[in-house]
Amino acid sequence: MIKKITATFSIAFMLMIGLQLKAQIQMPAQWKFSAGDQAAWSSPNFDDSQWVDIDPLLNWESQMMPDYDGFGWYRVKVFIPSKYQEKAKKYGGLMLSLGKIDDVDMTWFNGSVIGASGSFAPDYVTAWDQIRLYEVPLTEVLWDQYNSIAVRVFDSTGGGGLYGGPVELTLKGLSENILVNPVFEAADQILKSGDNSTIRFELVSHLMFKIEGEVKAEIVSDFGQTLGTYTWPLKLKAQQKKSFTIKMNAFDPGFYHLDISVGNDEFAKKTRISFGYEPEKIVSPANPQADFDDYWVRAKKELAAVDPQFKMIRKDSLCTEKREVFLIEMRSLGNVLIRAWYSVPKAAGVFPAVMMVQGYSSTIMPEFVDYGDDIIGLGLNIRGHGNSQSNLKPGFPGHLQYQLHDKEMYIYRGAYMDCTRALDFLFTRPEVDKKRVGVEGGSQGGALTFATAALNNDRIAVCVPGVPFLSDFEDYFKLARWPANEFVEYVEEKHILSWEQVFYTLSYIDIKNLAARIKAPMLMGVGLKDDVCPPHINFAAYNQVTSPKRYIIYPGAGHGLPRDFDRAKMSFIRQHFGLAGIETMQDQ
Repeated sequence: MIKKITATFSIAFMLMIGLQLKAQIQMPAQWKFSAGDQAAWSSPNFDDSQWVDIDPLLNWESQMMPDYDGFGWYRVKVFIPSKYQEKAKKYGGLMLSLGKIDDVDMTWFNGSVIGASGSFAPDYVTAWDQIRLYEVPLTEVLWDQYNSIAVRVFDSTGGGGLYGGPVELTLKGLSENILVNPVFEAADQILKSGDNSTIRFELVSHLMFKIEGEVKAEIVSDFGQTLGTYTWPLKLKAQQKKSFTIKMNAFDPGFYHLDISVGNDEFAKKTRISFGYEPEKIVSPANPQADFDDYWVRAKKELAAVDPQFKMIRKDSLCTEKREVFLIEMRSLGNVLIRAWYSVPKAAGVFPAVMMVQGYSSTIMPEFVDYGDDIIGLGLNIRGHGNSQSNLKPGFPGHLQYQLHDKEMYIYRGAYMDCTRALDFLFTRPEVDKKRVGVEGGSQGGALTFATAALNNDRIAVCVPGVPFLSDFEDYFKLARWPANEFVEYVEEKHILSWEQVFYTLSYIDIKNLAARIKAPMLMGVGLKDDVCPPHINFAAYNQVTSPKRYIIYPGAGHGLPRDFDRAKMSFIRQHFGLAGIETMQDQ
């Protein structure tokens, strides 16, 4: 319900652009593909006739290379008719859309780099959930000839390559020359009680002629409730900027969208601007079952009865001058074999340790757990993930529903105990400072971070979840297409369980029901554009935490947080370990 109070608005915006394009250049449905990595493959003259055909709308695992992680290249030749040349000059070039790419890419057009997303090793940063839309300069276009497109991709884990589309080459149009710029005040881009209730945005024209049309804005809650609709005539002179203002009453705590449509008979552009209002006050009460505490006491007793059989296997090829790397094997709940990577400074002494827990369907590799010269790293692959699939491999999809009918056997009961078993390993090691052990991870790893800190609150000194998963399920399934669609199939199509039974089991592993147990200081990262683990579910759990805590919201980020969060995370961890900060370390 909207409350009538006066407020000043500082707005968090996120932009999701939809374009109606008038001219699309025909592109082959099948591209050429090769695993591997050679610089010569970017050349327009390279002979790729021996490469295999691939559909650029589906990742490579689903077509030809199951479980392949590493480098892969895509190539295609596109004929561009000169009939498009005049309009391309008028509007400034062509646009190449590649959809999403898992994880990192660099893209060439006729041998020239036109765009890149993410970052390749050694400074690896994923961009798996970002739409690739690259401008092709007119100087690079060969009219009435075939033009070469080459895409270098690196996939760290999970599905790899181009996926989801659209994959198309179009004329740059009116939409690209009209920008929608949000106007906000607060650095965290979240509205606070007492702020002025004014929302502003700007339209900026880069055209050399005037346009007319209509601007329409609609305020919608993240649950889909329309709260207000506004329209204005559109009249922009050449290279003009114009502001638009909406005066609103304040909102209930939560997250909202301002959907803006700009257009006329020639073009249409849609932009989504999202913001939050006092998310710390979102109310989504914990709903544990009556035997919730006993459920986890029994789980830990069952784990304690399993001989861990810890085994350390030194990996000489991965060791460096400063660090030693080991493959760790151990037995967890149900005697399931799980594995982890252990990275230890070679210098003598006792060090703090950080356990990294992984995202859904991903694999933690040894290079992920190098936290520097003064921190031990342990990267855990929970059951059913990465190199911990020897005894249990439900696959994806299917992992979320594995043994869902039995709360005692449900896979996440075991997964949370895998995290506890990995801590058991750390606490056996003489080189680990037992008073300085932390846990961090994103998405599913964010949920595992919550669970680990909650179920082992006497052993965790600091925790950093990013975009946490497995929270507030009844609301979650209303907000996000996935994983709700997997459960809809499970309940309404296969009729395996009822919704009541599903929510009953999930309530035992819902992190909002565990969050109040956490004693360690917490830093949480949130992507305002996240449609996989929407901010609402992040805060449903976060608001139950009573230990010292803070959050960082990235208005331009979706489910993948920017590199800035890695920096903030390590500064936060090092501060609570009593170590020199990131800035100090870089200055030395």
